[in-house]
Amino acid sequence: MARGEELYRLCSQCHGATGEGNEALQAPAIAGQHAWYVAAQLRKFKDGVRGKHPDDAAGLRMRPMALSLKDDADIAAVAEYVASLPAQAPSRTLPSGNAENGKTLYTACATCHGPDGAGNAEMKAPALVRTNDWYLLSQLQKFKARVRGASPDDAEAALMLPWALSLADEQAMKDVLAYVQTLR
Repeated sequence: MARGEELYRLCSQCHGATGEGNEALQAPAIAGQHAWYVAAQLRKFKDGVRGKHPDDAAGLRMRPMALSLKDDADIAAVAEYVASLPAQAPSRTLPSGNAENGKTLYTACATCHGPDGAGNAEMKAPALVRTNDWYLLSQLQKFKARVRGASPDDAEAALMLPWALSLADEQAMKDVLAYVQTLR
């Protein structure tokens, strides 16, 4: 845990000392996120599966950070440390979502992310309730634009792509995210 805390100091410049995130830097809240998910995403950034698309400024910033982790032991240490940080319920920032409409749309999301939005290791789906709504919206937009999920080396993201495409427009995305807020 000490090694993870030491390595996390670099991460804290964007994600915050307690993993609370920073919208201005497009760095999501990560405190309490599952270690298996954090480790998988760090590996994807390190291996260039994420963070290479020219339209993904936040991903392009994240890739060099992941490259600073020298091996799988460092990745595991950071992931365990992040998972140990007390999870916070990020505040709602998207003003125009309709949670009632989102509840119906979320039925498809629950298949992987769980009915409570807590994530599912078997499906490799992260907890949604520990992540900022603005970040989730940006990720849905990236999936719809094929900025994320189009890499043949990212099987989990490829599974997410059709679900994101099934959301008719940005309002549908905001509705789903408004519903996710009710799960917190």
